[in-house]
Amino acid sequence: MFRTIALLLAAVSLATAAHQPNLIFILSDDLAQGDVGCYGQKLIQTPTLDRMAKEGTRYLQGYCGTSVCAPSRSTLMTGLDTGHCPIRANREIQPEGQKPLPAGTITVAQILHDAGYATACMGKWGMGMFDTTGSPLKLGFDHFFGYNCQRHAHSYFPTYLYNDDKRFDLPGNTGKGVGRTYAQQLISDDVVRWVREHKSGPFFLFYAITLPHGTFEIDDQGIYKDKPWTDTQKNYAAMVTRLDSDIGRLLDTLKECGIDENTLVMTAGDNGSSFDPKSEVGRLFDQASNGLRGYKRGLYEGALRQAALARWPGKVPAGRVTDEPWAFWDFLPTAAELAGAKIPAECKTDGLSLVSFLKGGPAPKRDHFYWELHEGTSLQAVRFGDWKAVRNGPEMPVELYDLATDAAESHDLAGEKPDLVAKAEALMKTSRTEDPAWPLVQKKPGKGKAKTKKK
Repeated sequence: MFRTIALLLAAVSLATAAHQPNLIFILSDDLAQGDVGCYGQKLIQTPTLDRMAKEGTRYLQGYCGTSVCAPSRSTLMTGLDTGHCPIRANREIQPEGQKPLPAGTITVAQILHDAGYATACMGKWGMGMFDTTGSPLKLGFDHFFGYNCQRHAHSYFPTYLYNDDKRFDLPGNTGKGVGRTYAQQLISDDVVRWVREHKSGPFFLFYAITLPHGTFEIDDQGIYKDKPWTDTQKNYAAMVTRLDSDIGRLLDTLKECGIDENTLVMTAGDNGSSFDPKSEVGRLFDQASNGLRGYKRGLYEGALRQAALARWPGKVPAGRVTDEPWAFWDFLPTAAELAGAKIPAECKTDGLSLVSFLKGGPAPKRDHFYWELHEGTSLQAVRFGDWKAVRNGPEMPVELYDLATDAAESHDLAGEKPDLVAKAEALMKTSRTEDPAWPLVQKKPGKGKAKTKKK
């Protein structure tokens, strides 16, 4: 009898595993909508991402967590928006690393790992060194490869990387001549190796590619070498195309392993455009994409909307383009539902599952989206329906825009809609948990210190 029960339980377990899709989230560093062909870029070639858009769904209003690296990544991992997330800005820790996710943090990787998934993070982490509570290896990942520290990741020819928590040196990168190793090559190799080793699934891969974040370095300018551009412009274009080709390498690996149709692949940047439209790179490539306002370290749409795609043959509709919004903190409940995993009671996510939306249904209905950022003066933004409110400091007035008619956020309607301004102010207050690490502060012009707003 007990043997029969054991066999039945094993059969149920195998059946569950067979229906658990592999999950891949590719997060590129600073990639903007305006960098990608399927979003309108004319000068930079991105054939893989363009093909993903044809074979899957392209999202015009896929929102990041906020507009700098660490907090945006933290919202993706924790399912918490930046009103509740324990990381709400980039904060350096010397000699290496960033402010870590605290003890007790529950991540999407932990939930999936507990549901029987193999888990890996390759590329850049930036949410805690290995000897802290924020180590990826303490937060649900079986394997890590690449850079932990964001600052270290600014070098594409680093003198060392990490395999799990073990540092290994790249002595050939101490000079500037022939023989240097481009870090992304090693990271891409490890991704392909790991996927092949775990093709029997299910697995979760967080592929946090460092491209095309500055410093703008590339091992080969390729098709852009003879363009009448500056070296910085050539390097940037080549970095975007290299990112695209490495995503293509991953998709080819999925097909070679026979798991293409059982794998959901989602892609996005960790923030919108990183360039002023008048800058050397922004001017040439028109990074203020689709007429959106703003860029990195702001909370206008150009800083928050992503080049976001989803591909899952037979499940995600091919060729679909949608302007219904979603945000990074939706990924955790989405992944949990797809895996058949239970979200622990202590995991208080702000997200909503996108499973039905991914498969062609409408986006989930919600009351609002909320963002904040603490890089100097504290910024806040809230979206409710098609209304978007931005406050560029706790002592600054609330700006109000109708995204349905003014995606460029060029016409401030605050003076005409005092009732909506009042609603936005109330949401900005109730959508955040007070945290002594993240007080609302107003930096005074010409002064180095910021003033904390009195409660």
